[in-house]
Amino acid sequence: MKRVVISEFMDTAAVDRLRDEFEVQYDPSLVDTPAALREALGDAHALIVRNRTQVSAALLDGAPRLLAVGRLGVGLDNIDLDACAARGMSVHPATGANAQAVAEYVIATALMLLRGAYSSSAEVANGSWPRTALSNGRELAGATLAVIGFGGIGQLVARLARGMGMQVVGHDPQLAQDAPCWRETGARPVSLDDALRAADVITLHVPLLPTTRNLLDGARLATLRKGAVVINTARGGIVDEAALAAALHAGHIAGAALDVFADEPLAAGSPLANAPNLILTPHIAGLTVQSNERVSSLVAARVKAALCAAEPVLAEREERG
Repeated sequence: MKRVVISEFMDTAAVDRLRDEFEVQYDPSLVDTPAALREALGDAHALIVRNRTQVSAALLDGAPRLLAVGRLGVGLDNIDLDACAARGMSVHPATGANAQAVAEYVIATALMLLRGAYSSSAEVANGSWPRTALSNGRELAGATLAVIGFGGIGQLVARLARGMGMQVVGHDPQLAQDAPCWRETGARPVSLDDALRAADVITLHVPLLPTTRNLLDGARLATLRKGAVVINTARGGIVDEAALAAALHAGHIAGAALDVFADEPLAAGSPLANAPNLILTPHIAGLTVQSNERVSSLVAARVKAALCAAEPVLAEREERG
């Protein structure tokens, strides 16, 4: 029987469906015990991970039977794709399955940051009445949203934002100016710098690549409108965290929400620790009860299909001994 190893948390119903077909080792603690993970992969045919398990060439060297890697999410920067390809392993992300969760996170945090009225519970409970101070919030309707990276998630964010009455501009060098998605979402394609200068809210949806590392650095943050807010649910490293903290302290940026960081968990002494008007969440923008069910179900189905399709490869390996 083919064997599947799952090293991070997965919806139990999807795990059970895999157990109907395969021998499954489901142990979310494996991500934190590298030696145990290497041992588990010695005779495994598939590995399913989230974003913390580093699927490196060295790890794959100890998994000679591995045929497929499932990714419970979208980003693939924790998986050495070249190493997988060289070993004939297929990689299966959950493309699109968590888009709704991420898009709703973006809209919710944009509302909170622009309104600026949701951190006063303790003051009000203690008898303070900061009504005047909190009466200068801004509405989402009529504001301009810049969506940097216009794939599936970016497009869904644009649709939700348009439904809230926002104007939407977008930037994606992979898309032509006349690509149908611009017209379908009501977004206007512009250059990166024009998008940043126009925006009241900036949301990032690009992968972490050499060309996108520190995409929002100090120089670009300085070009934003005074009072703009920044939301990053994509990958840590796309925003220069020290520069963002400085911009928040200076008051040039009105607020920010970060769900991803250059170091996860956030490193001790991070400049973000004491920055004002900053929402920090632990890489959960794409995680809801519903999205976890969708992501897990999709990856389970794709891994199952990959293993079933690999029967001739397994038979050939057995013949060779």
